[in-house]
Amino acid sequence: MNVQIFPSHIDDADYVVLSSGLGGHAQFWQPQIQDLQTKFHVLTYDQEGCHENSTLLKPDYCIRDLGQQLLLILKQQHIQRFHFIGHALGGFIGAELASLCQSTEYQMLSITILNGWDTLDAHTYKCFETRINLLTCAGTEAYVKAQALFLYPPAWISANIESIQKQEQFQIQNFPPHENVLRRLSALMDFELSEEVRAALQNIPMHLIANQDDFLVPYQRSQNLKRLFPHAQLTLLKQGAHAATVTETVVMNKEMLAFLTVLESLV
Repeated sequence: MNVQIFPSHIDDADYVVLSSGLGGHAQFWQPQIQDLQTKFHVLTYDQEGCHENSTLLKPDYCIRDLGQQLLLILKQQHIQRFHFIGHALGGFIGAELASLCQSTEYQMLSITILNGWDTLDAHTYKCFETRINLLTCAGTEAYVKAQALFLYPPAWISANIESIQKQEQFQIQNFPPHENVLRRLSALMDFELSEEVRAALQNIPMHLIANQDDFLVPYQRSQNLKRLFPHAQLTLLKQGAHAATVTETVVMNKEMLAFLTVLESLV
């Protein structure tokens, strides 16, 4: 299990826990770490089942299991107070974690969800269905090489094609068991915000960030989340697509830090 803590120069700083999307790798957050370290200790981790040598996930694997994995990590690292930032699937891990932390000594100080949803959009379902068919019918390479189309804006792909191709080769060489990818996809597609989870989130400061050019998840789904959680702050950005932490790093880091800094000033 790859867990890394990047300490802040502020000794008594709070922690920020970063949780990745479907890929599950901590490396996704590399563009955020240095900026977040200016005010927080930062924890990143790899999710279960996302490495080439991973053991098989159980057939009924769900987001609750991912939340329990992260709670165990927090216990092992003795982190009881933390802010949480999650991308898509990672945001739902945070939602489940908020529920798991109730009536315990663990306190989620805030939750930020990037390009999440209230319920799975028909368009997003079709995208996931396409990815499943690519993996099961065409194999690893087809699945990996289609991924950029769902994550990045066209112009960004054009300008960064060489680095994308290098990343793809690495991902192909280190691809996890197909069963794990399919079970993680299934867990994501089946996820619903239960009444227990909704109740847990009502008392936690929340930041929703969505990109209007996100091809995978329509930004209106974040607007729907805002309706479910009126206390949430909603930030809509014009560009960046689904993986805006990579394509619009400066803007995304600024928005995330601004929200967290205001909360810290109120303590």
